[in-house]
Amino acid sequence: MGCGRVGATLARELASLGHSVAIIDQDPEAFRKLPEDFPGQEITGVGFDRDVLISASIEDAAGFAAVSSGDNSNIIAARVARESFGVTNTVVRVYDPTRGEVFERLGFDTVPTVRWTVDQVLRRLIPLGPHHLYTDAISGISLIEADLDPSWHGHTVGFIESATQARVAYLQRGARGVVVTEDTIVQDGDIIKLISPSRKAGGVQHILMNRALERTGGDEQ
Repeated sequence: MGCGRVGATLARELASLGHSVAIIDQDPEAFRKLPEDFPGQEITGVGFDRDVLISASIEDAAGFAAVSSGDNSNIIAARVARESFGVTNTVVRVYDPTRGEVFERLGFDTVPTVRWTVDQVLRRLIPLGPHHLYTDAISGISLIEADLDPSWHGHTVGFIESATQARVAYLQRGARGVVVTEDTIVQDGDIIKLISPSRKAGGVQHILMNRALERTGGDEQ
């Protein structure tokens, strides 16, 4: 639902992957954002209207994405898709971070547009600091990307986990991901991804920004 820039791009990408796609928007002019050879359905109407959803084959849908510019419309449409038509795979675009947390507690996957954009801009303006790749608002657990002082290079994942009390999820080494064990050696150039309570993410980053031996009192034996 929603044929703005995000919705049109999403519809085009899904269609290019071979999926059957129906896109809904109240404004028929919005469909001009789609390519001329777009193979999917273009449905004019309100995205949470049951008849409109039925005309978009919601009863056969494997997933539903509500990506219009209105938070309320998005959540209502997603709830109708899930509760009236049994589409459990729903994604909701939200602008208001507070609403996003509420929607997540209701069991919806959300894409917090403003929070994500601010996070990305801050990451580029101020490189040092924990970068929250994903946060579970219900459990308070975050997947973060942390900056490392060079002194941590050559240490094991187990050593880093012991020092930070966080779990290393994986390393990004060049263009590939590395699934780690406690004996994996962190190399120069590795980007480290950790799982940590959200409220402790800043502390994890503070430890890793400082020299390894100064923070831990010595190398692992």
